[in-house]
Amino acid sequence: MNIHEYQAKELLRRYGVAVLDGHVAWTPEEAEAAAGKLPGPIYVVKSQIHAGGRGAGRFTNDPDGKGGVRLAKSVAEAKAAAAAMIGSTLVTKQTGPEGKLVSRVYVEAGCDIARELYLSLLVDRDCSRIVIMASTEGGIEIEEVAAHNPEKILKVDVDPATGVSGWHGRKLAFGLGLEGKQVGSFVKFVEAMYKAFVELDCAIVEINPLVVTKAGDVVALDAKVSFDDSALYRHKDLEALRDDTEMDPKELDAVQNDLNYVALDGEIGCMVNGAGLAMATMDIIKLYGSSPANFLDVGGTADSARVTQAFRIITSDTNVKAILVNIFGGIAKCDMIATGIVEASKNLKLSVPLVVRLEGTNVELGKKILAESGLAIIAADNLADAAQKAVAAVKGA
Repeated sequence: MNIHEYQAKELLRRYGVAVLDGHVAWTPEEAEAAAGKLPGPIYVVKSQIHAGGRGAGRFTNDPDGKGGVRLAKSVAEAKAAAAAMIGSTLVTKQTGPEGKLVSRVYVEAGCDIARELYLSLLVDRDCSRIVIMASTEGGIEIEEVAAHNPEKILKVDVDPATGVSGWHGRKLAFGLGLEGKQVGSFVKFVEAMYKAFVELDCAIVEINPLVVTKAGDVVALDAKVSFDDSALYRHKDLEALRDDTEMDPKELDAVQNDLNYVALDGEIGCMVNGAGLAMATMDIIKLYGSSPANFLDVGGTADSARVTQAFRIITSDTNVKAILVNIFGGIAKCDMIATGIVEASKNLKLSVPLVVRLEGTNVELGKKILAESGLAIIAADNLADAAQKAVAAVKGA
């Protein structure tokens, strides 16, 4: 789950991470009032959307104008900047051409910047540890740095048994060329950020840019925080930060129905139980010449109601030209899944080809239910057969 910059900064502030003073505003008048609470004379007005590259982005109603991050030299200018952003659609590298509607802005105090750096924490699956990454190339997307200047990315991993300590921060600080007071500020910043990462069950915390002020302080100029969805049950307060307007409507629908769904841009809708099996299903669809329209894992306890909801979400995607169901029955027995498929097909009046592959507990009974349903369900013997039949259905064969 992603959150907005202003939400991320408020959370990080509680853990001692140095951030600038700022206030969220939903209207130009609120932005004016927010700027009035800050010392000035420089203010920064930032569009709040779940996407990076806001400063270099452009609004659809003013493609040649300023981006989604603007400097203001007075309270009046802050209000004008907010008025230009709120209610407009901002297009960045990460939003796609459709862009995202700006419903609020963050008005922040100006900063006397000496250097811009990069800092992030994430879980590295290769070493099964939290890794702290830093770079001198602040303000640049880390993917670009990795592609063109990989030697400028510094990494240290943290042993979960001992946690973060001063030497982690000092090693990175010296690698970044920090000195004097800057080193101490950086070490304190890293330790606070690590504490927040662990206690909030984050998937990533990224500060880009992390700035060194002329006074030698280290401050987060931007902040991106994403949480591990699987751990949100421990953080009901964090779930309240979710912005439903930033989610794909189908993905939001899936979350509300306890389904694991990610929208893609293909033409074959997938309904599978188990994340690994879902990935294999998507791969084999590509192998045989088509593309998956989604990742959808109905889980190991799928029942008729859940299958119906899954079908409804899949068919709400107008790009779907066929559906491939790939179920390995275990706790969720094949006959129960088959019953759900038949009921969902009748209730939703499916109008696209439906290919079903069942395997596992009660598979013969499940196949019998499908065969006797009277529906035009295409049965498959194995995964390869299912993928080939789904691709053939899409291509009109």
